[in-house]
Amino acid sequence: MAVYTHVSAEALADFLMRFDVGELVSAKGIAEGVENSNYLVDTTGGRFFLTLYEKRVDVGDLPYFMALLDHLDAKGLPVPPAIKDRTGIEILELAGRPTCLIKYLSGVSPSHPTPQQAQAVGVALGRMHRAVADFEPIRANSMGVESWRPLFERCGADLDQIRPGLYDETARLVDQVLKNWPVQGALPRCAIHADLFPDNVLMRGDKVTGLIDFYFACTDFRAYDLAVTHTAWAFDATGTHRNDSVGQALVEGYRATVSLTESELVALPALARGACLRFFLSRAWDWLNTPADALVTRKDPLAYLRRYEHYMTGNVFA
Repeated sequence: MAVYTHVSAEALADFLMRFDVGELVSAKGIAEGVENSNYLVDTTGGRFFLTLYEKRVDVGDLPYFMALLDHLDAKGLPVPPAIKDRTGIEILELAGRPTCLIKYLSGVSPSHPTPQQAQAVGVALGRMHRAVADFEPIRANSMGVESWRPLFERCGADLDQIRPGLYDETARLVDQVLKNWPVQGALPRCAIHADLFPDNVLMRGDKVTGLIDFYFACTDFRAYDLAVTHTAWAFDATGTHRNDSVGQALVEGYRATVSLTESELVALPALARGACLRFFLSRAWDWLNTPADALVTRKDPLAYLRRYEHYMTGNVFA
């Protein structure tokens, strides 16, 4: 979450009149994340999130995201669907941006996950994958394997501004990952979250109360979703230290809910290296291109190169 587009109190109050949520009491911009502009909004009728979708989100993808959230909500998953206005519309416009008013979910994102919390998240991810078995819409992964070399090329020699020699190092990693990536159809596919970091999970103690920020959701290998989540949960923020008890608990929770195939188990290390490359590249692009005046916290891209090295030293998932 972040704030790129600023909304006046007057404009927000007028916008809220389209909903049955009461009158505006307060609104606060949220700085975490890098994708959209987000506000925590309190009204006389309750608390909500307001999300304004920035240029990085294709407005044409929003119906997919909203349909997925509605589907998961109907299946009993703890997700935040959009609030419909009085005419039944979910996606509106505010300050020149596509905008949704989102259901507020309580809970706290864990900053230092425990094995018990990781196991609960693994179970929740597995439940999500089971719940989408009858979800028919398909969305290609806009940040999937086909995008990594083009994104690397767009970053180009500017990568050396982050660290000298990083351009050549990244070129070698791109070649490695693409050479070892599973072929289309090799593994089971479904709708995946693709970004289930700790800050996209809300918890009360060891209980998951919210899976949020589905704006990278897509159709891809389900084991890739597990790999992405492992890279995010099983390391400290710098990517230096690996917590095997957390990583193992995450996988155990998932496998208690979903039976992984032998092919998926074999592919997990390669999928995790791909996840590391994907997040390194997107973070590097953001590091090099985030506007100086944006209310947003940039994330260290090198933390994902350090994770990559862990997945090269043996089967972390064993």
